[in-house]
Amino acid sequence: MNNPNAAPNFRNFAIAAAVMSLLSMFYFQSTARPQPDQLPYSAFVTAVEQGEIRSATIQGQEVIAERSAGGIVTTYIPQGAGLIAQLQQKGVVIRAEPPPQPSLLGSLLLSLLPFALMIGIVIWLSRNAMNKQGGGGLMSIGKSKAKLLTEAHGRVTFDEVAGIDEAKEDLQEVVEFLRDPQKFQRLGGRIPRGVLLVGPPG
Repeated sequence: MNNPNAAPNFRNFAIAAAVMSLLSMFYFQSTARPQPDQLPYSAFVTAVEQGEIRSATIQGQEVIAERSAGGIVTTYIPQGAGLIAQLQQKGVVIRAEPPPQPSLLGSLLLSLLPFALMIGIVIWLSRNAMNKQGGGGLMSIGKSKAKLLTEAHGRVTFDEVAGIDEAKEDLQEVVEFLRDPQKFQRLGGRIPRGVLLVGPPG
């Protein structure tokens, strides 16, 4: 039997997965930058001496430079190198910035995103399997699916039951005792421990 809740559950899961994918793509695009050409330090110094470097941004030991002809190059400064003096002699515009720090929140989101997607898939698969089996999961433990008989479902009375009149009268007394036990307790009556019915129904 097809479960009508399967389609909405799948749709909700698909929407959530699409939103998380779009967020991750937006984060990657916002943090990504064009990768410059990596030059050896000696080649970069040669480019500076030949006047091929227009500006340079120093971030710690990394230098990100703009060529005069266009394009971005980068190199790493060895300890004790006198690069700044060489840049000043060639009239290169020098900027100094702190090294970029990775975003803690972004790194946390990127590390948790695969686990969140995996957990979402497992939860959706388990709910889908439970719905196909007719179960309600852990929340349905202890809940009875039996329905109380009402007037709409029909009721069976003693008038509709065939059998020995004495047995019917005894059962009627048990029912009356359950409905109004104080009436019988005033006369010293006690509820029976059980009723043994022998024979086929009717």
